[in-house]
Amino acid sequence: MPDRAPQQVDRQLPTDEARDLISLVRDIAQREITPSAAEEEDAGRFPREVFTLLSDAGLLGLPYDAEFGGGEQPYEVYLQVLEELAAARLTVGLGVSVHTLASYALATYGTKEQQTEHLPAMLGGGLLGAYCLSEPASGSDAASLRTKAVRDGDDWVITGTKAWITHGGIADFCTVMARTGEDGPRGITAFLVPGDAEGLSAAVPEKKMGLKGSPTAQVHLDGVRVPDARRIGEEGQGFAIALSALESGRLGIAACAIGVAQAALDEAVSYAAERRQFGKPIADFQGLRFMLADMATQIEAGRALYLTAARLRDAGRPFAKQAAMAKLHCTDTAMRVTTDAVQILGGYGYTADFPAERYMREAKVLQIVEGTNQIQRMVIARHLAGPEER
Repeated sequence: MPDRAPQQVDRQLPTDEARDLISLVRDIAQREITPSAAEEEDAGRFPREVFTLLSDAGLLGLPYDAEFGGGEQPYEVYLQVLEELAAARLTVGLGVSVHTLASYALATYGTKEQQTEHLPAMLGGGLLGAYCLSEPASGSDAASLRTKAVRDGDDWVITGTKAWITHGGIADFCTVMARTGEDGPRGITAFLVPGDAEGLSAAVPEKKMGLKGSPTAQVHLDGVRVPDARRIGEEGQGFAIALSALESGRLGIAACAIGVAQAALDEAVSYAAERRQFGKPIADFQGLRFMLADMATQIEAGRALYLTAARLRDAGRPFAKQAAMAKLHCTDTAMRVTTDAVQILGGYGYTADFPAERYMREAKVLQIVEGTNQIQRMVIARHLAGPEER
């Protein structure tokens, strides 16, 4: 295989601390993630020890308050950390993004007492979270979820099934959206459910096209009892909390997509410089050079788009439209770039001896998770033209 080292991304970072953080992440990726990524993905092995290492290094709570164990980093820095991790192995980058998403409800809408009690362990205590919104019959139409939470004294009893849950079966805590009132979005409430709660179980993980090291499973709640002290926000506020979380989560997916695309470009450039045909490196052929140029341009545009959205978020300005645009563009870019990388490698790109085929399989799911790209187009259009007539 080619041994030419890829060029590091030249990042625009706001502080020396952020530059040191990126250096730390690159060192961890090079030593602990990349060397075993292909083998472990092929075996379907989840690298829990890597997440323990990331937690110990303070990388599982980067955008949250230092008061509760977070890194208090701006989103523009956190997302570039995600990109570096996803370039090394998407299972890790996506896992950090999902954990951040699962922590969002409590970190943003929880009471000070709840945050003091739970957040330090969630952000820096080695725990791993799952975000439980989708169900077998409610994916894009999340407001139609049927999981119910019924009040019983000072407790809530939750019953239902969640679907497509990243970290399903291995998470230490789950942020669960359940129906506590009327049909529709106003009847949904958020709960923090311990991963070892009685009545909580997971199905056998899904057999997926890619991202095989990251467990995705249905999560069953069979009369799970949680105290009202684990209700997050007000009754009926859960759907608003869920949508708010997803606005930020979409930026995480966008950053992961650019990480995968960058890894695929690096692989294609390295291969093209080494592979010789007709007496010269194939990188000297204009048709291929133009492909590489287009791939690099799409990646840079995607990175600029997600960072623009992140900076709006950091400034406290509305960013939902830009987040949807970033998720749409970056994940479509990842699909195009990884497909082109396979093409550049030719027959070798279709084999598991090179990582290009894995990148291509992994890129596909990013167009689906946390709001399909068709949903992103709907979100963007609503910002431009207003809601659809009913």
